[in-house]
Amino acid sequence: MSGMNFLERLLDGVAVEWKPLGEIGELVRGNGLPKTDFTESGVPAIHYGQIYTYYGLSTTSTKSFVSPETATKLRKVDKGDVVITNTSENLEDVGKALVYLGEQQAVTGGHATIFKPLKNILGKYFAYFTQTVVFTHEKRKYAKGIKVIDVSATDMAKIQIPIPCPDNSEKSLAIQAEIVRILDTFTALTAELTAELTAELTDRKKQYNYYRDRLLTFEKGEAEWKTLVEVANFANGKGHEKDIAEDGKYVVVNSKFISTDGRVAKFANIQICPLFKDDILLVMSDLPNGRALSKTFIVDANDRYTLNQRIGGITVKNQEEILPRFLYYFLNRTPQLLKYDNGVDQTNLRKDQILGVKIPTPPLTEQARIVAILDKFDTLTNSIREGLPREIALRQKQYEYYRDLLLTFPKPEDVEA
Repeated sequence: MSGMNFLERLLDGVAVEWKPLGEIGELVRGNGLPKTDFTESGVPAIHYGQIYTYYGLSTTSTKSFVSPETATKLRKVDKGDVVITNTSENLEDVGKALVYLGEQQAVTGGHATIFKPLKNILGKYFAYFTQTVVFTHEKRKYAKGIKVIDVSATDMAKIQIPIPCPDNSEKSLAIQAEIVRILDTFTALTAELTAELTAELTDRKKQYNYYRDRLLTFEKGEAEWKTLVEVANFANGKGHEKDIAEDGKYVVVNSKFISTDGRVAKFANIQICPLFKDDILLVMSDLPNGRALSKTFIVDANDRYTLNQRIGGITVKNQEEILPRFLYYFLNRTPQLLKYDNGVDQTNLRKDQILGVKIPTPPLTEQARIVAILDKFDTLTNSIREGLPREIALRQKQYEYYRDLLLTFPKPEDVEA
């Protein structure tokens, strides 16, 4: 059964009337609430960011609070109210909604409007409707501003919302509740699938890291240990800020490029620091507890990359002694360099710290065996990681399709769709 047939059956011939939001509830613009007002406990406060976290859903608690004294100056949010974003640099972020279901009265700030539903509309039904193409089209008509876009509470009150069976409050709310139930189920299933897929990727990464650490751990006598300076040459990159070009010929290897495994890249038309096949590139600078420090990338082709500053370029001196790909795996997030991250300050690895890393040099046949195993793990992990966003996006599109079907009501000809 299609979503439209189901909706027709649910409506069972009852009328649907499009009503301005201001006629089915009260809209109250928030005021104030800078972050400096937040406290560790007190009156629950719904801040701008939390609306995005729970967008389209409901919450019974908040992560932020203000003092009772501050709360007296702010707009109040009661159970069942919907908090809507008013302002953003992006139109798509204006009009996002959060249903508050907490028992304790909350407050909100100036970048939000509170919608207080009357008896003929459920707050969550309206919150789901704010996700539809129809609502996006409506809010676009009232948006003002260029750099910062705003839809005022007065203009938001003009946006029309479909109300089934408006003359029978009980039946209208029952129809809305059934639509909400179905969408809640879709939302939960989508979230569950996303969690399962993410957990699978996490498990594969843990498994990969476990075997990598085992394969790269050598007992006494299994490998000769040398410092990196003995087996490789080192060079630092240079700044490319003035040479960045969208259609540039060369990939600028910076920390973002390496940390995203090449998914985020900048380009330049000048190859200031040429790189060659089998060069190993290592991130030298990162924020406290960051995940990019000492992450490595191995060059796969000549005349394709140029090295940015704060990225170390490492070239194996003798490939009959150590395989570049073996060294690439060993240096990747090595504890010998991660120990310099104190968790408080920006970490900036020095050349001597990098060149002082102890490197095992087992026989080439053993290095090749280890590389072959890790390559297979790497391929599997990358396959899952690349497929994960596609699978999640597919499920999200499926959810949006059925959501829009369930919230697509007949509309009078004199009201723009």
